[in-house]
Amino acid sequence: MNIHSVLKPAATIAALFLLSTAQSAMITKAEYRASKARVSAEYKTEKSACRSLSGNAQDVCIEEAKAKERVAIADLEYSLTGKTEDHNKALVARAESNYAVAKERFDDKAGNDKDVCVKEAKALEVRALADAKMGKEVGEARKDASDEKREADYKVALERCDSRAGDAKTSCVSAAKSRFGMPS
Repeated sequence: MNIHSVLKPAATIAALFLLSTAQSAMITKAEYRASKARVSAEYKTEKSACRSLSGNAQDVCIEEAKAKERVAIADLEYSLTGKTEDHNKALVARAESNYAVAKERFDDKAGNDKDVCVKEAKALEVRALADAKMGKEVGEARKDASDEKREADYKVALERCDSRAGDAKTSCVSAAKSRFGMPS
């Protein structure tokens, strides 16, 4: 059994979670709480179903249940906030969960076969974490650029206010501060 046949189901699950998160708009707090309760109940059900297994199969089953819960909760957080930071946390949770499941699957192998499988799984995790980091850096760069643009536009608005006097100038400056979210 190679790494690709083992990780394919995990990748499919991850893609479904990502697709559902990408398609859904922001959710309300009530929807979030209900979904979180559903995820928790599903986790408990899946974990209890693992009791019928034994040995490494049981360990794999439990790790898959944990991974599914971790990813679902992270996706819910992102769906609630819509923040880039939470999206990156979801990507990291997915990468780490896939690695943990893969590592558990290969636990009953031995020797070089196990070493190769673990190294391949680790490489997939490192790539996924690098992609998440790249997304975080792009998000931060966008925010920085947005802040710079806003500040430049604010300076232009202040310059326009300088042509006025008295209450008109005060009103113009106040309106500029409000428009561009600057402190009063």
